[in-house]
Amino acid sequence: MADAVTSQTIFDGDKYVIMKFTNISDGTGESAVKKVDVSALNTNIKGDTCTSVAIEKIWWQCIGMKVRLFFDATSDAFIIELGENQSGHHDYSEFNGLINNAGSGKTGDIDFTTVGHSSGDTYTITLKMRKTY
Repeated sequence: MADAVTSQTIFDGDKYVIMKFTNISDGTGESAVKKVDVSALNTNIKGDTCTSVAIEKIWWQCIGMKVRLFFDATSDAFIIELGENQSGHHDYSEFNGLINNAGSGKTGDIDFTTVGHSSGDTYTITLKMRKTY
């Protein structure tokens, strides 16, 4: 069996994309699971393909487990860890967001890894991201 996960694109425009992710764990957890695939996002009005995103805002709640976010690359670049039994809203828009600083092999994608998960643990994470072409 596997965790029950969902990914929902709330808005995907020229400049921004907003996505919501949920997980109800059966104890399996997630390890480096691609949640934001920039190649699957809408192109801009000129037809350019999105190559990366910067995280401007995060709304989140984790019950019973932590979630680590990474920019995907040959050596993934750590973004943030969202704490166990906590919730919050982070706003990074004042300084243009959390920019993808991954090095070699950078894909532009964002991966999630759960930590300390057990059956019945949950997370809900909503990301507002600025698109780069």
